[in-house]
Amino acid sequence: MKTSKLLLLSVLAFVVVAPSASARKEKKKPYNHTVVEIPAVMRQVIPVETAHTQLILRVQENGVLQTLHFGALIADPNAYLDYFTYRSDDNGSGPMAYPTAGGRYVGEPALHVKYADGYHNTELYYAGHEVHEKGNVITTEILLKDYVTFLEVKIVYDAYQKEDVIVTHTEILNGGKQAVELQNYASGSLYLDADKYYLTHFHGGWADEMQMDGELLTHDTKVIESRRGTQVTQCNNPSFLVSLNTDRLEETTGEVVAGALAWSGNFRLSFEMDESGRLNILSGISPYASAYKLAPGQTFVTPDFIYTFSQRGAGQASRNLHAWARNYGVYAGGQVNPTLLNSWEGAYFTFTTETLLRMIDDAAAMGLEMFVLDDGWFAKDYPRNGDDAGLGDWEVNTAKLPEGIDYVASYAHDKGLKFGIWIEPEMVNPQSNLAHAHPEWVVQSPGREIYQSRNQWVLDLSNPAVQDFVYGIFDNTMQLSDKIDYIKWDCNRIVANAGSEYLGAEQDRFFVEYAQGIYNVMRRLREKYPEVIVQCCSSGGGRVDYGALKYFNEIWTSDNTDAFTRVFIQYATNLIYPACVMASHVSAVPNHQTGNVTPLKFRFDIACSGRLGMELQPRNLTEGERALADRCIRSYKQYRDLVFTGDVYRLASPYDGDYYALMYVSQDQRRAVVFAYCTKYQNRAVGAHSFRLDGLDPSRKYKVTELNVDRSSWWGSGKVHAGDFLMNGGFNPALLKTFDSGVFYLEAD
Repeated sequence: MKTSKLLLLSVLAFVVVAPSASARKEKKKPYNHTVVEIPAVMRQVIPVETAHTQLILRVQENGVLQTLHFGALIADPNAYLDYFTYRSDDNGSGPMAYPTAGGRYVGEPALHVKYADGYHNTELYYAGHEVHEKGNVITTEILLKDYVTFLEVKIVYDAYQKEDVIVTHTEILNGGKQAVELQNYASGSLYLDADKYYLTHFHGGWADEMQMDGELLTHDTKVIESRRGTQVTQCNNPSFLVSLNTDRLEETTGEVVAGALAWSGNFRLSFEMDESGRLNILSGISPYASAYKLAPGQTFVTPDFIYTFSQRGAGQASRNLHAWARNYGVYAGGQVNPTLLNSWEGAYFTFTTETLLRMIDDAAAMGLEMFVLDDGWFAKDYPRNGDDAGLGDWEVNTAKLPEGIDYVASYAHDKGLKFGIWIEPEMVNPQSNLAHAHPEWVVQSPGREIYQSRNQWVLDLSNPAVQDFVYGIFDNTMQLSDKIDYIKWDCNRIVANAGSEYLGAEQDRFFVEYAQGIYNVMRRLREKYPEVIVQCCSSGGGRVDYGALKYFNEIWTSDNTDAFTRVFIQYATNLIYPACVMASHVSAVPNHQTGNVTPLKFRFDIACSGRLGMELQPRNLTEGERALADRCIRSYKQYRDLVFTGDVYRLASPYDGDYYALMYVSQDQRRAVVFAYCTKYQNRAVGAHSFRLDGLDPSRKYKVTELNVDRSSWWGSGKVHAGDFLMNGGFNPALLKTFDSGVFYLEAD
């Protein structure tokens, strides 16, 4: 009975609210709609080519620009002119080269714009393209237009011929008469078409950066994103590798696409497999709290999205990226930077001039080439004797260093060493004259707590006045002595309660303009100080990206100097970034971060696979350890040009077994250096592991010499061997115990 009453009430309710038939007929349309006519275009293929790879774009008759192929070079790209997939595109417009929110597209958009009238629809159509060639780089610029809103997007592809790398960005122009709001604005979209996609990406945290992770992608969207504001790469990295038609990453075989975003701010990578099985990769600035208002006539330029294709697994993908980085992506890339002793773990905040001079003496005696004075040298009123005061007050602490910086730097130069010094210009301690004088320069949100981390606050680099101040920190530090050769630039915390007094109501611009502020400062500094070596440090690997490396010579790979942990960090870092940027230091044991105890030779052999440095108190080494250090440093100079400029070949992954091995080979294949490490005890039944060397000329003969030992771990050391023998299993050093390691130098006979 109750059910009947409820049903009756529902019917009555419907009768009451439903409009009459006549009322429905009289209801008017909300507006008279006239469809804007899109200019007709001719179907054509636009190839973006390198020496061995090809991105093929096609302009449809309706003006939509699609991506049809990214992979191996095809002799006649016009074969794709009439290519048909037999897929239904009812829920989209196919693999659009730069998909937008609007039209029929329902996937993850590269571009999402909100217009002044509140609408969110954008449809881009081909309006023309140009191709320019300059040396090794062929640039293709494709103009797309929305003919309703007058928004224009120029997609720029720079194809680096020899390196097989494509770099893309977009230039978004508001051609209308009212401001628009960019809600998503990716640097690029890359469609792939395969049966399987295995994604390799990176995760971690402080002292544990760049840990490899992998997964087989399924339908829907996988997102890798950072919202930290600063230190944006400490927990993940804006880079990836996608293996095609397989469920694992292979080093030497299979098709692999590798990519990276050149951006030092919040980033977002998305991997969306649609219902047809195609994968769309979007890479760009994170839209988190970053809706960007674009005034009429204004253009927004996105950061670069860098990618490459390999038919020889992850190894060739890495070599492509590394070659591009050395030639174009890293400041003074491939330049051989000096070995060094850094004062931090050897002295921390507690030092005097005498402490530093004796460390310089030891560095010179061991054959190192530079001494770097780390944190603790500055601030008078709030002296920097710990991490709780002084940041922001960049005058020399004369109570600690009465003779000044020039005295120490000159002493280093007199000993034949270069001199470097540490700064952290983006940060301020509450206990500082700067914080008291300019509280408005601190990143903050009105009425909310300004959270401290490492006892410090973040300066607002979206503010041009703060940019000038940060520029002045670097500039004034350089004026302390004309013998400063190296700056270590640190950044030790993330952004919390983001806000800028300078930006006022335009808070959505903060995260974007903070990163742009860093670049503005570095651009000015590089104009004035082109020769200074600058390390990008951010509590270790908190700012490891190709946006920063445009201005920095190297990165501090991690604050974790433990050699065993560095095995994994450096292996993964090397997948995307070249060895010439990886600063790797030998430190004391037990290690100050992990407590691990590893042999000194193992520590040297790990550090020598990057830019070698030391971070300890040399006077604590025994006589035997000093002799080994001298020997390792001396031999490193024999082959380090290979580490900085050679092609890398990874021979064994520590993620897959008990060994880590890699080698660097000269471009002419006449010289090479092999690093091999054992991470787990091998019993006698297992015996020695055979490594298949790579990158050599199989027809040449090579003399192989193990370095830094009196008794070699390999029977073949000191002998001449055919390249094909070494490349097919003949190289089997007896590295059987945990932390056994070897460095082998090869030279064509």
